[in-house]
Amino acid sequence: MDLGVALPTSGAYASAEAIVRVAQGAERLGYGAVWTYERLLYPTGGATSGGRPQPLPDYYASTFEPIETLSHVAACTDRVRLGTSVVNALFHNPVVLARRFATLDRFSGGRAVAGLGLGWMDQEFEAIGVSQRTRGEALEEAVAAVRAAWGPDPVSFHGKHYTIPPSAINPKPVQRQGVPIVLAGMSPPAVDRAARLADGLNPIALSREFLEQTVTRFRATAAEAGRDAAALSVIVRVNTPLTADDLDGERPFLGGSARQIAADLDLVAPLGLDHVLFADTASTTADELLRRLSELREAVPSAEWGPAA
Repeated sequence: MDLGVALPTSGAYASAEAIVRVAQGAERLGYGAVWTYERLLYPTGGATSGGRPQPLPDYYASTFEPIETLSHVAACTDRVRLGTSVVNALFHNPVVLARRFATLDRFSGGRAVAGLGLGWMDQEFEAIGVSQRTRGEALEEAVAAVRAAWGPDPVSFHGKHYTIPPSAINPKPVQRQGVPIVLAGMSPPAVDRAARLADGLNPIALSREFLEQTVTRFRATAAEAGRDAAALSVIVRVNTPLTADDLDGERPFLGGSARQIAADLDLVAPLGLDHVLFADTASTTADELLRRLSELREAVPSAEWGPAA
């Protein structure tokens, strides 16, 4: 298990300069990967999910585009992996998405990781004109179409939602098996989908118990599908504060001081997680975040994420 960090692509100190500073600092500290995420819009009338009101944090109001950001970071770093956690696959034509990730993989020398998700905000689906009723099956097709586009030419794909006429689609990724695709998953159907189709699972860490249940289900479903569960990655996202001092009272799992987080990581070590990425909610400057990352790295020494295959 190694560590990663979400870049400051939104929030009070989000800027091109802060993003590069954190990415370079994370690489220097030995973090395995840096991550971005996608937010299409910020509805001024309030967001809903399935028709139910959904509070939105203020920092969603401005978010840098994820793949473009990572392409810029690729030019400013040498080793750190570059991942999305996540891009909402249905917001993009799969051929365009495949070409964008392949381009990132080329620019970075094979460091891209394609974290994909379904999306959840009603207003974003309205804006792109995609129905949520069939989003699960559409995501499955999108994954297959993206992988087809990374395969040998001529590429072709025929499905219910997407069609690719016989074509040459280039550039191809540097990574021999294509860019690794990890799917966001919290609900049982999403976890099962990742186990059947993806190269890995990207859940959010709500608690140790939740992670254990989710990882166990993921690996069991993969094995039932005839896949080598040990070859699939589990990349956990943590949306908690990284603090200089211990947090007292009720503390979020994998949040708090470096010492407290290290103790929590010891608890999940038996789960065999591959990567834990921290999306810090407490720092107010890039320098402060880098201090917390340095403290965490000292408390949890680990090898860098392995090179791309």
